[in-house]
Amino acid sequence: MTLSVRKIVISGILGAISILLGVTRLGFIPVPTPAGHATIMHIPVILGGILEGPAVGLITGIIFGLFSFLQPGAPFFADPLVSVLPRLFIGVVSYLVYASTKKINHILALVLAGALGSATNTVLVMGMITWRGYLPPEVSLSIGVLHGVPELVVAAILTVILVKGIQRIRTTGE
Repeated sequence: MTLSVRKIVISGILGAISILLGVTRLGFIPVPTPAGHATIMHIPVILGGILEGPAVGLITGIIFGLFSFLQPGAPFFADPLVSVLPRLFIGVVSYLVYASTKKINHILALVLAGALGSATNTVLVMGMITWRGYLPPEVSLSIGVLHGVPELVVAAILTVILVKGIQRIRTTGE
């Protein structure tokens, strides 16, 4: 796999945005549940996959995952199998969904890519938390639904808005 300078730079920028969302806590929406917060930190990873392809999605996901590992918001995120591994798939899934549906309907493709990228994050993280024995399945499922559904909706909406805006800027140069 050969990466262009552009793809490396965009990976770094999107990774930095993800880190900024984490450091400033703007990427964490406080909620009164065992998880403590819902996140939008995966949005840059979704954007990387859609706009620049699976390699950029993967690299941005690694950056997001490493940040989660180095700054764990909950004890189970100190486990790289929980904090890093699931994040590798967010951008790749977003890319695959977008690439396979964009010819049908561009907006629908963006909605699906954002939603399924977010669902990938939730399902794989909560699945790994359960598999590693940190939480029982019923608690993980509850957290996954309580946090995952709102995150999925927000991701779908933000993905459409942000990608359309970026594509407009790329097309018009404004």
